[in-house]
Amino acid sequence: MINHILVAHDLRDTADLALRRAAQLARQHSARLTLLHVSPENNPSQATQDQIHQALDTSLTRFAPPGSELRLRSGRPADVILHEIQELGADLLVLGSHHQRHEFFPGTTLDRIAQRCPIPLLVVAREDDTPYRRALAALDFSLCACHAFNHAYHLLPTEAELHAVHVFDSGKGSAKQLQAELDTQRALIAQLLRDETQDLPPGPTLTHEVEPGSLPRTLQEGIRNRQAELLVLGTHGRGTLANALLGDLVQHFLNKAPCDVLVVH
Repeated sequence: MINHILVAHDLRDTADLALRRAAQLARQHSARLTLLHVSPENNPSQATQDQIHQALDTSLTRFAPPGSELRLRSGRPADVILHEIQELGADLLVLGSHHQRHEFFPGTTLDRIAQRCPIPLLVVAREDDTPYRRALAALDFSLCACHAFNHAYHLLPTEAELHAVHVFDSGKGSAKQLQAELDTQRALIAQLLRDETQDLPPGPTLTHEVEPGSLPRTLQEGIRNRQAELLVLGTHGRGTLANALLGDLVQHFLNKAPCDVLVVH
C-alpha cells in the first residue's frame, strides 16, 4: 500500500512530468506527497532559494493535491534523496527521466539511487499522467522479481492490465527438446503466478507469456507491441546488483526509458 510519495524535482520540464504522475498516484491511493528539490550548492543565496521556492510552489499548487509538502535541501542529490526517504518514511520515490545526462541526475547518480533506494523507484518518461492501463513486468523465479510484480499489482488501478513476461535462454538442442523446455517453463510460470496471486485482493487483470530469447530485446518488443505505459523490473539486492544481467538490464532501461519504469528491490 502506498501512503507517502516522495518526488524529486530539478526544475526541468521532465521533473514536472514526474510531479504530475506522483500527484495522480497520490490521489489514486489517498497518499501524502512531498516535493523535494536538492541544490548542489552548499549555501545557495537567499535570492536563489526564493526563486526556486516560488517556481516549485507554483508547480505544487498547479499539479499536486492540497496539503502536499515542499522541501528544499542542499548537498549531493543522491545522498540527500536517500536520507529524505528515511526521514519521511516514504514508500515510493518518483523521478523524472533524463535522456541527456546533466549535473543533477547523470547516469551514475541515477544508478546510485536505484541501487541504494530502499523503496520502489518510479522513473517517469511519459507525458501522459492519466492512470496506468497497461504494464509489463519482467518475471523470473527470483524473490525480487515476484516482489516487484506484487508492488506493481498494488500500484495499478483495477481497470489496468499487468502482463508478466518470462524470458529464458533456451540453449542448444533439438526442436523436440526445445519445445519440451518451453512447455516446462510455461507450466512453472503459470504455477508461480497462481501461488503469487492466490491471496491478492481484486486488482488489475493478469496475463502472462513465456518467450525464449534475450531479456532486453524481448522486453522492448513487448513494450512496443502491447503499448505498455509501465515497465516493472526487480533488482537482486541492495547496494550492488548481484545478478549482472538484470543489473545491466535495469541500468539500460533507467537511462533509456521507453516508458515509465518501476524498479523494486
